[in-house]
Order: sequence, then structure tokens, then C-alpha cells
Amino acid sequence: MAFHNLQLSFPVLVIVTLVTLVIPSNAQLSPHFYDKVCPQALPVIKSVVQQAINRERRMGASLLRLHFHDCFVNGCDGSVLLDDTRNFTGEKTALPNINSIRGFSVVDEIKAAVDKACKRPVVSCADILAIAARDSVAILGGPKLWYQVLLGRRDARTASKAAANSNLPPPFFSFSQLVSNFKSHGLDVKDLVALSGAHTIGFARCTSFRNRIYNDTNIDSKFAASLKKTCPKSGGDNNLQSLDATPARVDTTYYTALLQKKGLLHSDQELFKGHGSESDKLVQLYGRSPLAFARDFKASLIKMGNMKPLTGKQGEIRCNCRRVN
Repeated sequence: MAFHNLQLSFPVLVIVTLVTLVIPSNAQLSPHFYDKVCPQALPVIKSVVQQAINRERRMGASLLRLHFHDCFVNGCDGSVLLDDTRNFTGEKTALPNINSIRGFSVVDEIKAAVDKACKRPVVSCADILAIAARDSVAILGGPKLWYQVLLGRRDARTASKAAANSNLPPPFFSFSQLVSNFKSHGLDVKDLVALSGAHTIGFARCTSFRNRIYNDTNIDSKFAASLKKTCPKSGGDNNLQSLDATPARVDTTYYTALLQKKGLLHSDQELFKGHGSESDKLVQLYGRSPLAFARDFKASLIKMGNMKPLTGKQGEIRCNCRRVN
């Protein structure tokens, strides 16, 4: 379910009731971590994210995806941001990341702005990714998708290309492989189905769905035929297709498409097979209830953001997100 080449446009999500999330948190993380040391940190980050999305709508998805790809590899520690050096191979060139994850210059922009506002480097790059992901979701999805981010992560001094290759779920995974992958990260079926809802916005490359449209049986035939115009059997690897019919809006069209066998990625359609499973029931619920989707999407993003953070005296606060101090 990796956030495959997500590209966002400005969406609208109407949800009528404010939901209070009660989520078990890492005791060392706090939504108020920067309130005293740099109260202007979060407003500055939001401002830069807003400017970046104004310049290019898909950047919100790119920032959300960076947070996901960071957390799924050895925890939410900013390791995905490290550049390779002569003595060090990081995660950027791993198969799920190369020519795919983007937005690093915006992270640099955020880091420079927040360090200037705080007059020193006090906000970690890992926290910047978590905050930027939240702000992107709220900016592009409306106020009901805003949530409090738990903060206080520190930055890793190492990264692992091998771990990135083995920990990020590819678009061809089966349902059992997806469940196993998420379980290994402490996430359950509800988290899997909710976090897959990030595909309500954005696009995927032809290479991510070619095998599905030519070989899968659990796919609407007219839908498959239309996609073959975008994605031929050979060539056009980088041709893009929207992940649902309304790529410019955060809505529940992603889930209603699954009910019609119109999931773009094999891993998307694996969430709904019509057998009455827990996953099937969640897809049906989110398809009819934007409120339920928003509630569970936020809860799962917070849960994902709490995966194995470095805290206290672990790691460091990087001065440059691309390299260790």
C-alpha cells in the first residue's frame, strides 16, 4: 500500500461532526513539545507547507508519502531524508523510493524557516515530516482532517537501503501479505484499510498497475480496457493514472471504486473481495461515511507516526535534514 506516486490537487471533504480522537500515545511524545522552546515552530511549518502546495498541488501528497516511507523503515526517525555519501548508502535509492519519493527541497525549505524562527535547530527532521504530513492532509482535506501531532522525535544517524527494500509494501502485494506487513509494524487491518485511503488523491505510474489491468480477474472489464490506453503492455512506464475518479478531492470515491472492482492497484483491490471480511466491511463503511473515514484515517496516521520514535537522548537534532551532524 505504499503511497504510490501520490499527486494531490485541492480537494473538499465535508464532514459534519467533530470527532475527538482518543489514542494511546508514546509517553515520551507530546503535542506540546515545542510550546515553550519554540512556540512559533508549528505555524511556520504550516505556512511553508501551504506555500509549497499553492505552488504545486501534488506536493501535499509527496510530503504525506515521505512521512509514510520514513515511518515504515525503522520507525519515524527522518532516515528517509539522508543523502548517500561515499561511505554511506541511505534509503533514497531503495527500489520503492528511487525515482518516486520527492519533496526533499520543500523539507529543506521548512527546516531553514523553522530554524530561523527558533533561532537554532530545535525541531527534528522527523517531526517536520510528521507535521508537514498533518498540515498537508488538513490543507487538502479540510479542517475535519486536522489532528494533533505528537512531537518530540529525534533524528537517526543511520539509514538502511536494505530495510527500505524489505519493509515498504509494493503495489502487487496480496491481502495476506499486506496484513502481515502492517502487523509487523504494529498496525492492524483497520489501519491498513484506513491508511490506504490516502489513495483517494493522487496518481500512480503505469509500472504500478500494468500487471493488474492485463492479468487480474478481480477487475471491471471496461475499467481495465480504458486503462490499457494509458498503460500499454510495453513502454509508457511513467504514464500516470489517477488512483480514483476524483484525484482532486479527498473524498470516499476510492472506497466506492473498490466496491465496483475499480481499484487501480492490485493492493488496493485486495482490500475488497466481497466475502464479508473485516476489510470488506471497512471498505463499505468508508464508502458510505466520510465521517468514519476521516475519524479512522486520522487515528491511523497518529498511530503510524508513533512507530519506534527516537526520543530523549537517542539520535540527534539534525542541522541539515540531508546529512548527520
